[in-house]
Amino acid sequence: MSTTSGILMIVGMAIVTYCVKASVLLLGHRIRFAPIVRTALGFVPVTVLTAIVVPIVIAPHHGDAELSWRNPQLVAALGTAIVGFTTRHALATIGFGLALFFAWQYAVA
Repeated sequence: MSTTSGILMIVGMAIVTYCVKASVLLLGHRIRFAPIVRTALGFVPVTVLTAIVVPIVIAPHHGDAELSWRNPQLVAALGTAIVGFTTRHALATIGFGLALFFAWQYAVA
């Protein structure tokens, strides 16, 4: 890919993104979604976050799945999920997850 085509691609993506966001801001109050669509849109952030996090946790080295206790990402994710569900405290959950990840990584290495 040449530099010019790369720049044109980035500019094109920026224009499309801007148009989509501007149309929502300008026309958002006029558009009424059906209740089922509003409910479905509520799941988008969770779905996107899951799609980002799960591959990193399951296969941290971009290879085969590493489903063992030697995978610090997997151990930290499981521990963090347990703390998050039991405490419902975001800062404590993040702190525990980071501490567990680094401690487990240090212990395994």
